Amino acid sequence: MKQSPEIYHFTDDGVIPNSKLPVVIFRGVFSLDPDTGADWLEGHFAENKWTNAFRWRVYDYHHYHSNTHEVLGVYAGSALLQLGGEHGQQIKVGLGDVVVLPAGTGHKSISHSNDFAVVGAYPDGVEPDLIRLDEDRPEGVRDKVDGVSLPENDPLNGKSEGGLLSFWR
Repeated sequence: MKQSPEIYHFTDDGVIPNSKLPVVIFRGVFSLDPDTGADWLEGHFAENKWTNAFRWRVYDYHHYHSNTHEVLGVYAGSALLQLGGEHGQQIKVGLGDVVVLPAGTGHKSISHSNDFAVVGAYPDGVEPDLIRLDEDRPEGVRDKVDGVSLPENDPLNGKSEGGLLSFWR
Protein backbone atom coordinates (compact mmCIF):
# COMPACT_ATOMS: atom_id res chain seq x y z
CA MET A 1 0.00 0.00 0.00
CA LYS A 2 1.42 3.35 -1.01
CA GLN A 3 -0.61 5.43 1.42
CA SER A 4 -2.51 4.94 4.63
CA PRO A 5 -6.13 3.91 4.17
CA GLU A 6 -9.05 6.13 5.07
CA ILE A 7 -10.89 5.09 8.24
CA TYR A 8 -14.55 5.88 8.96
CA HIS A 9 -16.49 5.09 12.13
CA PHE A 10 -20.29 4.88 12.16
CA THR A 11 -22.47 4.26 15.20
CA ASP A 12 -25.78 2.49 15.58
CA ASP A 13 -28.48 5.02 14.62
CA GLY A 14 -31.38 2.89 15.85
CA VAL A 15 -32.19 1.79 12.30
CA ILE A 16 -28.86 0.61 10.89
CA PRO A 17 -26.61 -1.11 13.43
CA ASN A 18 -23.31 -0.25 11.71
CA SER A 19 -20.30 -1.71 13.52
CA LYS A 20 -17.79 -1.15 16.26
CA LEU A 21 -15.22 -1.86 13.54
CA PRO A 22 -14.39 0.95 11.11
CA VAL A 23 -14.98 1.08 7.38
CA VAL A 24 -11.54 0.98 5.72
CA ILE A 25 -10.95 2.44 2.25
CA PHE A 26 -7.76 1.73 0.35
CA ARG A 27 -7.37 4.30 -2.45
CA GLY A 28 -5.80 3.70 -5.84
CA VAL A 29 -4.83 0.09 -5.24
CA PHE A 30 -4.52 -0.53 -8.99
CA SER A 31 -5.00 1.17 -12.36
CA LEU A 32 -5.97 -1.46 -14.88
CA ASP A 33 -8.52 -1.64 -17.66
CA PRO A 34 -11.94 -2.86 -16.41
CA ASP A 35 -11.67 -6.51 -17.50
CA THR A 36 -8.14 -6.92 -16.18
CA GLY A 37 -9.01 -4.98 -13.02
CA ALA A 38 -12.05 -7.13 -12.27
CA ASP A 39 -10.02 -10.31 -12.79
CA TRP A 40 -7.21 -8.92 -10.60
CA LEU A 41 -9.64 -8.08 -7.78
CA GLU A 42 -11.37 -11.46 -7.90
CA GLY A 43 -8.00 -13.21 -7.88
CA HIS A 44 -6.60 -11.20 -4.97
CA PHE A 45 -9.77 -11.57 -2.95
CA ALA A 46 -9.94 -15.33 -3.60
CA GLU A 47 -6.24 -15.82 -2.72
CA ASN A 48 -7.05 -14.27 0.64
CA LYS A 49 -10.22 -16.33 1.20
CA TRP A 50 -12.72 -13.57 0.35
CA THR A 51 -14.93 -15.40 -2.15
CA ASN A 52 -18.54 -15.76 -3.36
CA ALA A 53 -17.62 -12.84 -5.62
CA PHE A 54 -19.97 -10.83 -7.78
CA ARG A 55 -19.51 -8.14 -10.43
CA TRP A 56 -22.12 -5.42 -10.40
CA ARG A 57 -22.88 -2.09 -8.73
CA VAL A 58 -23.99 -1.02 -5.28
CA TYR A 59 -27.76 -1.00 -4.69
CA ASP A 60 -29.43 2.42 -4.82
CA TYR A 61 -31.17 1.87 -1.46
CA HIS A 62 -29.85 1.66 2.09
CA HIS A 63 -29.05 -1.88 3.09
CA TYR A 64 -26.60 -3.87 5.17
CA HIS A 65 -25.51 -7.43 5.88
CA SER A 66 -25.82 -8.61 9.46
CA ASN A 67 -24.03 -11.93 8.99
CA THR A 68 -20.83 -11.02 7.14
CA HIS A 69 -18.28 -8.38 6.25
CA GLU A 70 -18.01 -7.28 2.60
CA VAL A 71 -15.28 -5.96 0.33
CA LEU A 72 -16.05 -3.83 -2.74
CA GLY A 73 -13.32 -3.20 -5.30
CA VAL A 74 -14.07 -0.56 -7.95
CA TYR A 75 -12.89 -1.77 -11.35
CA ALA A 76 -14.69 0.78 -13.54
CA GLY A 77 -16.14 4.26 -13.22
CA SER A 78 -16.95 6.16 -10.06
CA ALA A 79 -19.78 6.59 -7.58
CA LEU A 80 -20.95 8.61 -4.64
CA LEU A 81 -21.78 6.17 -1.85
CA GLN A 82 -23.69 6.86 1.35
CA LEU A 83 -22.07 4.83 4.13
CA GLY A 84 -23.43 4.41 7.64
CA GLY A 85 -27.11 5.10 6.84
CA GLU A 86 -29.04 8.34 6.53
CA HIS A 87 -26.87 9.94 9.23
CA GLY A 88 -23.63 8.56 7.81
CA GLN A 89 -21.32 10.10 5.25
CA GLN A 90 -21.23 10.46 1.48
CA ILE A 91 -17.94 9.23 0.04
CA LYS A 92 -16.78 9.28 -3.57
CA VAL A 93 -15.06 6.15 -4.86
CA GLY A 94 -13.42 5.46 -8.19
CA LEU A 95 -11.28 3.10 -10.22
CA GLY A 96 -8.81 1.21 -8.06
CA ASP A 97 -10.46 1.96 -4.71
CA VAL A 98 -11.22 -0.91 -2.34
CA VAL A 99 -13.85 -0.43 0.38
CA VAL A 100 -14.09 -2.89 3.27
CA LEU A 101 -17.42 -2.79 5.10
CA PRO A 102 -17.72 -4.50 8.46
CA ALA A 103 -20.94 -6.44 9.08
CA GLY A 104 -23.89 -4.16 9.82
CA THR A 105 -22.58 -1.14 7.91
CA GLY A 106 -25.27 0.62 5.89
CA HIS A 107 -24.39 1.38 2.30
CA LYS A 108 -26.09 2.67 -0.82
CA SER A 109 -25.21 4.29 -4.12
CA ILE A 110 -26.37 7.92 -4.33
CA SER A 111 -25.14 8.39 -7.91
CA HIS A 112 -22.67 6.76 -10.25
CA SER A 113 -21.11 7.00 -13.69
CA ASN A 114 -22.68 4.83 -16.37
CA ASP A 115 -19.73 2.46 -16.30
CA PHE A 116 -19.46 2.12 -12.50
CA ALA A 117 -18.86 -1.48 -11.42
CA VAL A 118 -17.41 -3.33 -8.45
CA VAL A 119 -16.22 -6.78 -7.54
CA GLY A 120 -17.71 -7.69 -4.18
CA ALA A 121 -16.76 -10.64 -2.00
CA TYR A 122 -17.16 -12.04 1.51
CA PRO A 123 -14.78 -13.72 3.96
CA ASP A 124 -14.83 -17.49 3.46
CA GLY A 125 -17.56 -17.08 0.83
CA VAL A 126 -20.36 -16.45 3.34
CA GLU A 127 -23.74 -15.99 1.67
CA PRO A 128 -24.79 -12.49 2.81
CA ASP A 129 -28.22 -11.67 4.12
CA LEU A 130 -29.75 -8.45 2.76
CA ILE A 131 -31.51 -6.16 5.18
CA ARG A 132 -33.22 -3.11 3.72
CA LEU A 133 -34.48 -0.06 5.56
CA ASP A 134 -38.04 -0.65 4.42
CA GLU A 135 -38.06 -3.75 6.65
CA ASP A 136 -38.40 -3.69 10.43
CA ARG A 137 -35.09 -3.87 12.21
CA PRO A 138 -34.59 -7.55 12.95
CA GLU A 139 -34.73 -8.49 16.61
CA GLY A 140 -31.28 -9.17 18.00
CA VAL A 141 -29.50 -7.66 14.99
CA ARG A 142 -27.02 -5.74 17.17
CA ASP A 143 -25.85 -8.97 18.82
CA LYS A 144 -25.74 -10.75 15.46
CA VAL A 145 -23.55 -8.03 13.91
CA ASP A 146 -21.28 -7.94 16.97
CA GLY A 147 -20.98 -11.73 16.81
CA VAL A 148 -19.54 -11.82 13.27
CA SER A 149 -15.97 -13.00 13.68
CA LEU A 150 -12.96 -11.19 12.29
CA PRO A 151 -11.84 -12.50 8.91
CA GLU A 152 -8.75 -14.67 8.85
CA ASN A 153 -7.17 -12.48 6.14
CA ASP A 154 -7.13 -8.98 4.75
CA PRO A 155 -8.82 -9.18 1.31
CA LEU A 156 -5.79 -7.56 -0.38
CA ASN A 157 -2.80 -8.44 1.76
CA GLY A 158 -3.62 -11.72 3.41
CA LYS A 159 -2.07 -12.00 6.84
CA SER A 160 0.54 -9.28 6.32
CA GLU A 161 0.88 -6.43 8.77
CA GLY A 162 -0.44 -2.96 8.03
CA GLY A 163 -3.63 -3.97 6.25
CA LEU A 164 -7.23 -4.25 7.29
CA LEU A 165 -6.63 -6.51 10.27
CA SER A 166 -4.38 -3.94 11.96
CA PHE A 167 -7.39 -1.58 12.03
CA TRP A 168 -9.86 -4.26 13.11
CA ARG A 169 -7.95 -5.75 16.06
